[in-house]
Amino acid sequence: MDNAAFPVTADAVRGLIDHAILKPELTRSDVDAQLDEAAAYRVFSVCVRPSDVAHAAERLQGTGVGVGTVIGFPHGTTSTAVKVAESLQALADGAFELDMVQNIGAAKSGDWERVEQDVRAVVDAAGSTVVKVILETAFLTDDEIVAASRAAQSAGAAFVKTSTGFAGGGATAEHIALMRRTVGADTGVKASGGVRGLDTLLEMVEAGASRIGTSASARILGEVAHRAETGTASSQGDDTSSY
Repeated sequence: MDNAAFPVTADAVRGLIDHAILKPELTRSDVDAQLDEAAAYRVFSVCVRPSDVAHAAERLQGTGVGVGTVIGFPHGTTSTAVKVAESLQALADGAFELDMVQNIGAAKSGDWERVEQDVRAVVDAAGSTVVKVILETAFLTDDEIVAASRAAQSAGAAFVKTSTGFAGGGATAEHIALMRRTVGADTGVKASGGVRGLDTLLEMVEAGASRIGTSASARILGEVAHRAETGTASSQGDDTSSY
């Protein structure tokens, strides 16, 4: 996507954001505060821990903010049967999108048939529900990113996604561009991990991202408001506490 053509408005930016609420140590009150923030900023969706889906769906009912969750998170090493069961439970609890972690070990082994079968099983279980496949690009070579993107696309995934945010590396513009070139225009590309400010978000959009995973929604949308009011970038910089 041409960054110059992307309208840097609150509506356009919030429509990209899956607000991440995934840290394992978050308490129920922490989760509620983040859910309320997501509702206040009217982001596209939240991405919560599987055990929080039913609560999040109830708390966000009527806000217009969707509830997504993660599958096989964060390592991707649970069995396919467990990923399918986790997916079905998430859907029953009210999830409207699923972000599954590919079998990273299988990817690193070059066992692309196994990777694709794992993804396809979740896609089949999800039915019409959007499935995004987390590649965990920090662990992969460029050739592996290409092969993993193709496997996810062949299995019917709606999106390929860079990262969990918990593997010591996040999205890069170079990886987003590579993923976009690989999957073409009809499959979504989600940048997640390390998107902590508006400039980084715009860099990812320019590289080809069509969705952004971040816990820095307040900072990003605050920067959008500042830019609209002043015509200049905010001096706050990135929210270094986010992921």
